[in-house]
Amino acid sequence: MAPRSSWKGFLRLSLVSVPVKAYSATNSGEEIRLNQLHKECHSRVRYQKVCPEHGELKSDDITTGYEYAKDQYVLVDPEEVQKLRAQSDKTIGIDGFVPPDAIDPKYLGGRTYYLAPDGVAGKKPFALLHRGMEDAGVAAVATIVLGGREQLVLIRPTENVFTMSVLTYARKVKPLDEFTPLQEPQELTDDELGLARTLISASTKEEFDFSTYEDRYVANLQQIIRAKVEGEEIVEAKDHEEPKILNLMDALKKSVAEAQAARATETPAPKKKQKKATKRKAAPSAKAGKKAPARRATKKKSG
Repeated sequence: MAPRSSWKGFLRLSLVSVPVKAYSATNSGEEIRLNQLHKECHSRVRYQKVCPEHGELKSDDITTGYEYAKDQYVLVDPEEVQKLRAQSDKTIGIDGFVPPDAIDPKYLGGRTYYLAPDGVAGKKPFALLHRGMEDAGVAAVATIVLGGREQLVLIRPTENVFTMSVLTYARKVKPLDEFTPLQEPQELTDDELGLARTLISASTKEEFDFSTYEDRYVANLQQIIRAKVEGEEIVEAKDHEEPKILNLMDALKKSVAEAQAARATETPAPKKKQKKATKRKAAPSAKAGKKAPARRATKKKSG
């Protein structure tokens, strides 16, 4: 079954417009939603929109507004907002290109989309822009209107599509200066730094496979649901008691030993067999077989 697009428009760079479709990169099927129930009869809790003067309201009775003073509102109709939207709202406008690591990961907002060409007409310009960005090793900073709001996005070429990540504006992220007083400069000894570096080195993964990580919350919730349906009792998992280590050096030494032991027991990934390179015999040259004439040693005449 083909994926359903969540947005349709144009990816624009200067005068070049590429028709594209955006697809959510998040697999929502993995989520488990719990409903609120009445504790006594287990009936599902319903939410009603109520006006203190007129009671329960229908959707047609509700509008939106902004409180500019205490209990004073100015009405803002969604249709009025729609009128202010320009045709560019259906355009991803590329502002410029930057190195892939130019934007700090703290600005990644968490929403990710895949961009693919829309129709036959978009395939060639899409491939051209994709290949050009790939060859240049750059990402694009662009703007797009999603959910009625202009969003800043980072677009990267990934395999045969573009990955579009929504960014959080810099002014919405707290500056690091606020947290400077929380950590004072510390004196670190050479032994402590040496052990810390050894621990990091021993814990560094030679081959990293992100797909091996699973959402344990979802897995545990599924286990609880199955047990409840089958009438089984939920047994609390016990944590392994670890010896209390108060000394930093002892903790580092123990951690290094455990990390090195864990690495020693890891089974290395099977290496792909490399084909032996076959040596090509050089074609015989015209001078082949002729030996260079031996140099005769000459004695200097004594004067």
